[in-house]
Amino acid sequence: MTPSGQSEPATLGPIGAHDAARSGADAIPPAESKRRAVDLGFRFALLFCLFLAALLLVVLLIDVFEAGVGSISWEFITNFGSSSADKAGIKAGIYGTLLLMVVCAVFIVPVGVASAIYLEEYADGNRWWNKLIEVNIQNLAAVPSIVYGILGLAFLVRGPLSLGTVVLAGGLTLGLLVLPVVIIAGREAIRAVPPSIREGSMALGATQWQTIWKQVLPASIPGIATGVILALSRAIGETAPLIVVGAATFVAFDPDFFSQFTALPIQIFDWISRPPNEANNFRPLAAAAIVILMAMLLLMNGVAIWLRNRYEQKW
Repeated sequence: MTPSGQSEPATLGPIGAHDAARSGADAIPPAESKRRAVDLGFRFALLFCLFLAALLLVVLLIDVFEAGVGSISWEFITNFGSSSADKAGIKAGIYGTLLLMVVCAVFIVPVGVASAIYLEEYADGNRWWNKLIEVNIQNLAAVPSIVYGILGLAFLVRGPLSLGTVVLAGGLTLGLLVLPVVIIAGREAIRAVPPSIREGSMALGATQWQTIWKQVLPASIPGIATGVILALSRAIGETAPLIVVGAATFVAFDPDFFSQFTALPIQIFDWISRPPNEANNFRPLAAAAIVILMAMLLLMNGVAIWLRNRYEQKW
């Protein structure tokens, strides 16, 4: 109490003042609180979209597996195509698919790796034509596959080469489709090699090509191999380019590189497009072929992941 009888105003002690100051400093500003709420909502929306996409994929895979697993048998794998669902098989489709992958790999590996080496080790990034090449490679990776089918039809099947509707033309068309993917993957693998490797090799008297051949390329092989396998995984499931270049829906012989051919995606497309018929239903056969094709894709992707994890170097 003061002498006049009035009470003194309350004051904060040292501890109370410190707590008040700390609580004021820890208070979240309204703008920051709003930003956190928006960030949380956006994260929840992304997780929901991911969950929805994964759920739809799982449901689709289960449906295809249940419909097709009962039709998978040794006869189904070793028989040729037939107008009767009881006798139809995918032997010609498997042969054709494997031959297409061989032609595609023989084409994309040397061309893709050589292009990646040139763009990363020799090309001057300030030159306008090199910039144009890089931009076009990025754009070609996003071109619809049917455009490559038209290109293959114009230049490989009927054009200057006039190969006809054979395995070689189909494989080269698929190679053109996935070549940008191999170039991009090869460039990333070569770019990942530390500059100190190149500098150390040249300091010992090696030429630029010797450095690339003996040091850079061996160190980047795991990344290049992974890119090649993933590119082949994309090519193995393509249907539109093969339809355009004239792949057959029915082949009753083992194809070779210069013969008419079919492939698993073509057979699947043919069987699914047929009208349902209880007496001669090809839908279970199409589902079984899809299961086998997915198994091949999973095997190739698994090999790519194993190569990356087994041989990738940590710099």
